[in-house]
Amino acid sequence: MVNKEVNTVKNPINNWTMVLIMCAWLGLAPFFPEPHIWGKLKWIAGGANGMKLIDWGDFIMHGFPWFLLFRLVFLKFKPKGVKV
Repeated sequence: MVNKEVNTVKNPINNWTMVLIMCAWLGLAPFFPEPHIWGKLKWIAGGANGMKLIDWGDFIMHGFPWFLLFRLVFLKFKPKGVKV
């Protein structure tokens, strides 16, 4: 049991603290006038008209920490019978 906990602390994508810092720092930057990821999500929800490849890459870069957070939440609270 101890070895499993040590491994999750060493791996940054399984470390809650590191993922939350990444969400606050990269996932929300720049903070003003609105978080960048929020602007990209609104743009995509509006049909993604005029989005270029660099905009999609920017969306992936700012969205990756949020993906890691949702992954950790799923792994923490998944039903007992579900095998991943």
